[in-house]
Amino acid sequence: MEVAIKDELPTFSGGLGVLAGDYLKSTADLHLPIVAVTLCYAKGYFRQQIGADGAQVELPVEWSPDHLLERVGAVVPLQLGGREVAIGAWRYLLRGVSGGEVPIYFLDTNLEDNHPEDRLITDQLYRGDGEHRLRQEAVLGLGGVAMLERLGHRGLGTFHMNEGHSALLTLALLNREVGSHEVAAGPSATMAVREHCVFTTHTPVEAGHDRFSRDVVNAVLAPAIIDRIEELDLLDDDELNMSELGLRLSRYANGVSRRHGAVAQQMFPNVPISAITNGVHLSTWAAPSTVALFDNYLPGWRHDSAMLRYASGIPLDELAAAHGTAKARLLREVAHRSGEQLSEQALTIGLARRATRYKQIGLIFSDLDRLRRIAKDSGPLQILCAGKAHPDDADGKELLKMLVAAKRELGSEVPLVLLENYDLGLAGLLCSGSDLWLNTPAPPNEASGTSGMKAALNGVPSMSVLDGWWIEGCIEGVTGWAIGEDAEAFTAPPSQIQATLPPAVAPEGSAERAEALYRKLGEVVLPRFYRDRDGYHTVMRNAITLNGSFFSTDRMAREYALNAYRWRRLPDR
Repeated sequence: MEVAIKDELPTFSGGLGVLAGDYLKSTADLHLPIVAVTLCYAKGYFRQQIGADGAQVELPVEWSPDHLLERVGAVVPLQLGGREVAIGAWRYLLRGVSGGEVPIYFLDTNLEDNHPEDRLITDQLYRGDGEHRLRQEAVLGLGGVAMLERLGHRGLGTFHMNEGHSALLTLALLNREVGSHEVAAGPSATMAVREHCVFTTHTPVEAGHDRFSRDVVNAVLAPAIIDRIEELDLLDDDELNMSELGLRLSRYANGVSRRHGAVAQQMFPNVPISAITNGVHLSTWAAPSTVALFDNYLPGWRHDSAMLRYASGIPLDELAAAHGTAKARLLREVAHRSGEQLSEQALTIGLARRATRYKQIGLIFSDLDRLRRIAKDSGPLQILCAGKAHPDDADGKELLKMLVAAKRELGSEVPLVLLENYDLGLAGLLCSGSDLWLNTPAPPNEASGTSGMKAALNGVPSMSVLDGWWIEGCIEGVTGWAIGEDAEAFTAPPSQIQATLPPAVAPEGSAERAEALYRKLGEVVLPRFYRDRDGYHTVMRNAITLNGSFFSTDRMAREYALNAYRWRRLPDR
């Protein structure tokens, strides 16, 4: 539904799009034979403004696709809402560091021949009511298959769905398999479709799995598609669950961390679900000073993430100098955006996530007196926050107001800066220039998380709740620090996970996690930072050596190629 390549191409909202973009960059680096499909949003997601009281204002993004993308001549028709909708496309040719290329097609209904309402289908990302969302997902799934065929991409071996947004493509393939929607799709036809489809689920949060009522399905989709939905008995409780549809007609399914794979298996017990842990694209997220360091000591790292295993040989003083350059760069940008001058000597915590309740971005501010005492007794600290709330997420918007209120109360004792418009550029600055990356989701709601991976690549250790990727990446005191000591509570066997799922809107255990956070910060992290600087730099180097080398989309793409796509031999570079 979203792909993030660069900020000038604003067709993404956050983590899912960033992951898709990073992954496609690595497939281009590896010369993998892949083509990608997404939507071209005329108004992007939104541009964020935060008022003096913390109120978020959403403004449309102004951009012109013809300055960045190439219009392809093909147009395909799709029946939606009783009308024929014309779907066009733009192409972006993504080039890898070794010369490989991956075409990305951005589907577009903003065409003159379309009804005015239909021109708005690809207007904005993640907005509108159920009918609007289903129209978007039909354009992506059904229109995507038709467009690929029209453009000559025939004989594709695998269709890889990221979340259920594109799951209707399975029904397009099914109709193609039987030759006519009037012919029943027997077991051999559904098996043939399954052999061509794989599905990745990216969230353990129920709200992240789209469901559409029977009325919405009947109002939006064409009879040929509705007949398949009825035939496959997919309207359980008069709802079409898009994730269930994608999983039902896929030969392979996975979560995006080992922990998330186990959680997803509990959510969808009728299909086997594996796990491929996410990663980040190294050359995208390494800061300029990190790049210079790697080029000097680890030649070839752009082409092979395993080279970062040898970061253990980088002298600590040179790593510290490279990080100091990245930190100064970050603080200059903070001053430019906010007018606030922060200290280059104080421990700087980066805290940037989508503002939604289960991510608990306000956990560190739950006891401001305690935070002040920690800063006074253990050493100065300053906090940089960023993140957007979905326009319809009232709880998320309240979190932003809480951050502004906390900033006023903390004053100069613990400087806090809330930065607007969290985008790729700001993420790169925060992940490389912070001294510590903080992540405090309510487990097990963190499917993976990748911001901490970007930080680790630049030698910034994490202090995080044991959830998502951090269960795999945390070696206590070596690569970073865990919040909470009861690791067994987060690594229960799959049969026990369902009973531990907390409500996403009312995270349980917040008080205990806050206490663990304050204790670890005041008694372990700050003393190490101020009184054992070489020890802290060693943790930074370990973060690169052990986490940066593994949590990459280079490794991730190879795993998908071998395990999901069944390519037993990767193409030569």
